[in-house]
Amino acid sequence: MRISLSACNQVQPLVNFPGGSINMDQLILPRQRRKDKVVVVIGATGTGKSRLSIDLATRYDAEVINSDKMQIYKGLDIVTNKVTDEERRGVPHNLLGFVPPDEDFTAEDFVHHASLAADRITRRGRLPIIVGGSNSYVKALVNDDIEFRNKYELCFLWVDVLMPILHSFVSKRVDRMVDGRLVDEVKEFFVPLGDYSRGIRRAIGVPEMHDYFINEPLFHDDETRVKYLEEAIQQIKSNTCILACRQLKNILRLGALLEWRMHRLDATEAFLKRGDEADEVWERSVAKPSTKIVDRFLSRTNFTSAMSPHRMAMAPVSSILLGSTTVATAATH
Repeated sequence: MRISLSACNQVQPLVNFPGGSINMDQLILPRQRRKDKVVVVIGATGTGKSRLSIDLATRYDAEVINSDKMQIYKGLDIVTNKVTDEERRGVPHNLLGFVPPDEDFTAEDFVHHASLAADRITRRGRLPIIVGGSNSYVKALVNDDIEFRNKYELCFLWVDVLMPILHSFVSKRVDRMVDGRLVDEVKEFFVPLGDYSRGIRRAIGVPEMHDYFINEPLFHDDETRVKYLEEAIQQIKSNTCILACRQLKNILRLGALLEWRMHRLDATEAFLKRGDEADEVWERSVAKPSTKIVDRFLSRTNFTSAMSPHRMAMAPVSSILLGSTTVATAATH
């Protein structure tokens, strides 16, 4: 017996309930829903992550979510290198300088607040851009938090600079910080028996100044003061370079762990130039390629199955590969 296919397209019958009739279509939950989009900008300290995030946010209707461990805290704006109001160019920044200085802010805390911020931003019809050098925070959010993975599709942009060039840059940046009141700023947070293992006092630039402030009452001449200050500044530079190397290793480790391909953007040439020429190279080698990547990312349709969290936890990470440039391309740096 042949069955007409038109019979399979009939309208679902109404089912009578005490409160009224309901169409059966309303009882069928969708198997898939569209994922919202999130851009993640990562890189070692000093590579220009904040600059790129703001560049992108001004080209799209976007807001930035800070994922830097120290910039989370209130205070020490110079030491933690927070973006200024002028540098933000009107772009809203979330999770920036909102935690009291002496509180501990864990990766779990970040996941909670970053998820809420991403939800608020997407509800406003905007694109969340997560940016920062704290890879443990990023890992906790994009790898360990199943709900976030199930809700968002991610695009990773990795701003990279050759380490010898970056070390020279961060060294000069520390000098600019010192010229910009770093010593006075740190002194406001100095406590002789201060705990440098929690809160904002963990930030590079604070523990290194301890000996200088402890011995300051004993300075009887400028030569002694300059000696202690130069030792502190050199230690800040050294620890910042060590941090940059550690962050690069963590980025490579994060990429291998997630099995996600990151779009590596080599900003080295821009760091070798000065003035307008440096801005032109940055636009050509970092900003424009990133814009093209994000354009493709936003135009791509992606759905997530309405599976349970337990089922999602067992799903292979390789099923959500993104991008076209693997992290292995930078393994030689």
